[in-house]
Parts: sequence; C-alpha cells; structure tokens
Amino acid sequence: MERWQGKVAIVTGASSGIGAATVKALAKAGLITFGLARRVERVEELKSDLPGDAKDRLHSIHCDITKEEDILAAFRQVEEQCGGVDVLINNAGLAKGGVGVLDAGNTQVIRDVFDTNLVGLALCSREAFQSMKKRSVDGHIVHINSILGHMVAPMGTINVYAASKYGVTALTETMRHELRLAGTKIKVTSISPGLVRTEMPTSTALAERPCLEPEDIADAILYVLGTPPRVQIHEVTIKPVGEAV
Repeated sequence: MERWQGKVAIVTGASSGIGAATVKALAKAGLITFGLARRVERVEELKSDLPGDAKDRLHSIHCDITKEEDILAAFRQVEEQCGGVDVLINNAGLAKGGVGVLDAGNTQVIRDVFDTNLVGLALCSREAFQSMKKRSVDGHIVHINSILGHMVAPMGTINVYAASKYGVTALTETMRHELRLAGTKIKVTSISPGLVRTEMPTSTALAERPCLEPEDIADAILYVLGTPPRVQIHEVTIKPVGEAV
C-alpha cells in the first residue's frame, strides 16, 4: 500500500457498514479519504475510532448518490481541495426487500434501486476516470458488487437487486475494456461478498445464516489496491464459511 500513501480516495455510502469500515481502513493506510454519504455526521463520528494522523486524513462530503448534481459537486470539492481522485470505492447500495418485481405500485422502489446501485456507480466511475485521465494517474476503481451479481436467489423477495448487481458485473467488464482501449493502466475490480453484517439485511437473515463482517470486505479492498501495477484483479468473491449458496 506504500504507493497509495498521500493519494486521494473517495468512498460512497460511507456512513455505515462496508463503507464505514473502508474509510477507516484507507485513512489508516495513509490515503486522504473522502467519505460520501447523506448522513455525514456519522462519517465524522468515525474519526473517534482513528489515531491522530489517520483522523486528520478522513473527510466527509454530503452526497445523495441518486442525484447527479450531488455527485458532480462532491468530485468538484475533492478536486478543489486535493487536485483529484486516485482511488474510487463504489460502495453505496440499496436493497428494498418485501416488494416483488411484479407487485403493483412498485415503480419508485425499482427506480431507487437502479439509481443507487447502477446509475450512481456509473456516474461516479465516469467522474473518477475523467479526474485520473486529466492528471495521467494510474488509479483504481473498485465496485462493491454481490454474489447476487452472479446468481439469483430463489426467495423472490428483493425485486431488482440482483438485476442491478448483474449490471455491476457487466459494467466492470465494460469499463475494463474501455480503460484498455484508451491505453490507460487504470484498474477496475468487482468485489462480490455474500451476506455481510450491515444495516441492509434483515435481522432474521443475520441470525439464521453465516455472515461476513464489514472489515472482511475492507481487507479485500486493501488487498486488491496493494497488488503490483501489472496485476489486474477483476473479480473477488467472498463467502462466509458455511454458506450454502
């Protein structure tokens, strides 16, 4: 991770779960880290978990990932403060259970999930790439995907979540080719965890099934960032021991 010390990272969905664990890990690793979230006060509270030098490297920016104007303003603020972004962690995600794809009156749910999990991810990736290209930076874009980006669970209770995550899988490969054809050495990686103990799953799911901790995913992010420039880790799948799917 030495080559990333003093570099700039943006993490979306940074107020809790995987995002919170990730901003703390990156700040500890020496990166100037901007946590994007709607609940910025919770990102600020994370500083109390960090030692003095790392605490000073963690910053928060209010951003609703479903609003392009918020995304543009956040990246503009990072550029004004630090020159641009070197690492982007697309972590913001949304799952709205209990509403089926075919249920009446579910339009807003469908839009919210796609806008958060897919459109917001694409727009943040676009802005990060433009920043990296402008400064000739060999950066890294990491998408927090899901095992449901590679298979569809049979319970039929999370509507378009799997579809949105399949979209992340496709976008990862699409971006890899675009970055390759552009002649850059910017990397893009998809990390697909199984069940993680965050605010997203139901308490029943967390109680009945083996699950990962947010720190497990943050560790995987540090691993992929720490690979040599010649190494492209395209996909990482992480399942808890004992998981059936």
